[in-house]
Amino acid sequence: MVGRLDWYIIKKFIGTYVFSILLIISIAIVFDFNENLSKFTQYHAPWRAIVFDYYANFIPYYSNLFSPLFVFIAVIFFTSKLASNSEIISMLAAGVSFNRLLRPYMISCVLIAGLTFYLNSFVIPKGTVIRQNFESLYRNSKKNTSAENVQLQVGKNTVAYIQHYDDKYKRGYGFSLDRFENKKLVDHMTATEIQYDTVADAKYHWKASNWKIRQLKGLKEHIRTGDVLDTLIMMEPTDLVYSKGQQETFTSPELLDYISKQTSRGSGNVVQYEVEYHKRIVMSFSSFILTIIGASLSSRKRKGGMGMYLGIGLALSFGYIMLQTVSATFAINADTPPILAAWIPNVIFAVIAYFCYRKAPN
Repeated sequence: MVGRLDWYIIKKFIGTYVFSILLIISIAIVFDFNENLSKFTQYHAPWRAIVFDYYANFIPYYSNLFSPLFVFIAVIFFTSKLASNSEIISMLAAGVSFNRLLRPYMISCVLIAGLTFYLNSFVIPKGTVIRQNFESLYRNSKKNTSAENVQLQVGKNTVAYIQHYDDKYKRGYGFSLDRFENKKLVDHMTATEIQYDTVADAKYHWKASNWKIRQLKGLKEHIRTGDVLDTLIMMEPTDLVYSKGQQETFTSPELLDYISKQTSRGSGNVVQYEVEYHKRIVMSFSSFILTIIGASLSSRKRKGGMGMYLGIGLALSFGYIMLQTVSATFAINADTPPILAAWIPNVIFAVIAYFCYRKAPN
């Protein structure tokens, strides 16, 4: 059961966590606005777009990105305050064990971890799309909108090729589609242009212009031609063009679907998507690890206040975030398994958390 002591610590934890987010993000917005004001003016960005398209999605993105840092700061800050007021000493003297003292911390972590996972998986990706579109329009943030010589497997024994694809208009040029049976070509389709149908009720609808289909049966050949052909091809615009940070625009179910689809095609550009998927799960567990470290470091009353322990907490938080970035880079560039790369920071800091937890009661 959640008692009065639990509610007292939970309110302190959540309140300090929210306050630290509001304080730091407010400062970040001021600096970001000051830095980008000239670009907003140069590209005539409307105030409504700045507020609702950019900063309305800027705040949850960076709040969630640095959530481990905010958790650590909150735990160090309010726990040191409790210790300096001799409140923790009173709790322990009343027979409350250190394990029991950590229970409201863990309850708070469940709330924060659940919110972090939900935002990461479903809310922030949709906002990231809006924010990136704003940046490409009003901050001159160049976005990759074309691809050259794209070849991919779109079905069993079926390979598509596009000489040039323009993602802005969802249109491809120099298209061919080959189907094989027993390693022999049986169908060969060509089209000067294909257009993705963005208003269709289902996915994978394409319109081929100036098309030709050659059906090969032994030494015989049957040719059909036409002006426009509505067809189903198992590929989408997201399969053809990759832009930096694209994996952040997919919700977790979309990431799983994309990874499965690209893996079945034998594509090699799925590592960053796998890292992103596992990172969203791992980040939720980071709250528990960093909370244990923070509570263990700051629960003892010491002379000199909490300055040193706040510094240690900040250093460990930045170290955790930096290790996440480094491990993700290794996964993409050094053939490290994505799931291993994503969990390395948590494993290392879990060991640190266990060491601090064992030492804290003493």
